[in-house]
Amino acid sequence: MGEASATGPDTADPRPDGADPRPGTEGTRRVPADAGPGTVDAGDGVIVTRALTKRYRGGQLAVDGLDLIVPAGSVFGFLGPNGSGKTTTIRMLMGLIEPTSGTAHVLGRPMPRSARAVLPRVGALIEGPALYGFLSGRDNLLRYDAADPTADPRTRRARVAAALDRVGLTAAAGKKAKAYSLGMKQRLGLAAALLRPRRLLVLDEPTNGLDPQGMREIRALVRELASDGTTVFLSSHLLDEIEQVCTHAAVMARGRLVTQGAVTDLAAGARGRLVVTTPDTGDAARVLKEQGVADVVVAEDRVTGEAPERDLAEVNAALVTAGVRVRGFGVERASLEDAFVALTGEGFDVAG
Repeated sequence: MGEASATGPDTADPRPDGADPRPGTEGTRRVPADAGPGTVDAGDGVIVTRALTKRYRGGQLAVDGLDLIVPAGSVFGFLGPNGSGKTTTIRMLMGLIEPTSGTAHVLGRPMPRSARAVLPRVGALIEGPALYGFLSGRDNLLRYDAADPTADPRTRRARVAAALDRVGLTAAAGKKAKAYSLGMKQRLGLAAALLRPRRLLVLDEPTNGLDPQGMREIRALVRELASDGTTVFLSSHLLDEIEQVCTHAAVMARGRLVTQGAVTDLAAGARGRLVVTTPDTGDAARVLKEQGVADVVVAEDRVTGEAPERDLAEVNAALVTAGVRVRGFGVERASLEDAFVALTGEGFDVAG
């Protein structure tokens, strides 16, 4: 499956979806009277799933009872090891495949039944872009936009140029897509998703194939889009990526949702690492183990371990009493890696 960037009429009211226009009701939400059956209050989230399940032929359970809420205006990280069900979930949200059971609402409307109403307000890049290799990057975008019968042809070239510039492809716009690197193809797919203003941007592994500089640029773009009011749903297996750009996150493991919430809250749920700086690492490691510190690791002049529940002043005093020359003592804040590995028992790719 290639790119799922939606095109079509962007009929979005300048107010947030479902915002009540009456004086004194700013910030509240309502379900439009003509929204149709199955519509949910958009105040519940830009994406809302209830017991969403997908079982493939042969009995493979890819997504198992997913209850997910993506707050409006958030940069929402959707995390999990490869094969955890992330892409299958996104394909159901975008109406590309039918769920086996459960429900999914996007922008307050049921999917896939309301795909015609929802997708024009959503930009998406799923499993890499589908491109015409014999066309240039610019001509690919022109072709995408021309396929939308409601797109204004008078502004097409200007919008294509702006999208190329936004993802850093202006210099390569005339180059045939078949000569693009994987990272350049990812950028072009993002440009296609940004040809028109979107209420929601869904990105599946958007930095795949990018070098470190390209990753930084895409992360900056995500932040910029969020500051403009676009909700960004970002699937990734790179914890560093999520920690840098996301306000909220959820983690999947083996098809099930393990946890979701604000990124700061998720990290705070894991205990930090006790760090002791000393030239006497062997003695320090021994004392820490005696004091109940688990997972003790020695690296050069640092000894680290899982921070114990007991008073750390007592641990420090035990080190000094044992003759350990303590040059530094403290607790490092837990990272998303610490939190997610503790929750899932699986490792994540933290490069990036």
